[in-house]
Amino acid sequence: MLDFISLSNDPADMACMEKFYALTLDSFQGSANERLWLKTNIKLARLWLDRKEYQRLSKSIKELHRACQREDGSDDASKGTYLLEVYALEIQMLSEQKNNKRLKGLYNKSLAVKSAVPHPKIMGVIRECGGKMHMSEENWKEAQMDFFEAFRNYDEAGSMQRYQVLKYLVLTSMLVKSEINPFDSQETKPYKSDPRIVGMTDLVDAYQRQDIKNYELILQKHKDQILDDPFIREHIDEVTRNIRTEALLKLIKPFTRFTLAFIAKELQITVEEVQDILGFLILDKKVHGKINANNGTVEISSRSDVERMEAMQEWSASLGLLWSTVFAPGDSGRGGGGGGEESAGIGRAVYV
Repeated sequence: MLDFISLSNDPADMACMEKFYALTLDSFQGSANERLWLKTNIKLARLWLDRKEYQRLSKSIKELHRACQREDGSDDASKGTYLLEVYALEIQMLSEQKNNKRLKGLYNKSLAVKSAVPHPKIMGVIRECGGKMHMSEENWKEAQMDFFEAFRNYDEAGSMQRYQVLKYLVLTSMLVKSEINPFDSQETKPYKSDPRIVGMTDLVDAYQRQDIKNYELILQKHKDQILDDPFIREHIDEVTRNIRTEALLKLIKPFTRFTLAFIAKELQITVEEVQDILGFLILDKKVHGKINANNGTVEISSRSDVERMEAMQEWSASLGLLWSTVFAPGDSGRGGGGGGEESAGIGRAVYV
């Protein structure tokens, strides 16, 4: 009965469910059926999460944690599966609240639980939240690994969330600038032509071919499918900037002088965006040149000029080191006594 009524998403049913769970929990008072109490309380906590009632959820989570512990406060290994479900609920709450400091510790703690055989959907939830946590830290590689594990678990559980997480996996593969197509793996290959993710499939293909014009067209064509998700919308700008940066580097390669307007027209972006990308590349020493903001031109130093300048800087540094070594203060006093006279003699010989 509890499993059946928990399937409803109707707001009117939520209040009814709350009463139902409360009555069920009251009936367990004094009962020895602790596992049924745990299952019911976990379902009630999930209701608080769905309704974003974090204060009530926190209270339920504390109760559940206590129920999964021994008298000495350590985790009860026999309740490992329930403990992971509680961790998953708390991890989801912290992820939604963007409390990464607490989330990181709890995430690592959940992965350390070895006494459980969790439902794959629970592990999918934990891994998905872990991936989002890594993304917020711009740790793209770790996020990619977590999203792959989340997808694999959701797929095993038959959860529809696998489609959303697969999009996140594609997103991270672009952010790590991987040359391996995310749909080449045995687990993801069956979804390559799925209409629910065709936008991301085409996007990663254009990205890996560095086809910026097609990339921009796909982003517009599948705007609803790609940008409807707030998480993707938050990070897609980084992907777009990366492909524009690569396209700009390729475009300016033959030139020693060009206008910002020319690049903007070729890449179909604003002059301000071109200036921003070029400024970053110059600071990062990936482009050797100067931007003249007054007339909107850019002059690129030739490689020989750059090498000559670097050689001059190296020679200047070496000369400075030699000067400080030969004429270091107090050198004439080294050795004391007769050695001092000898040093002085050498000093005179140098100036003769």
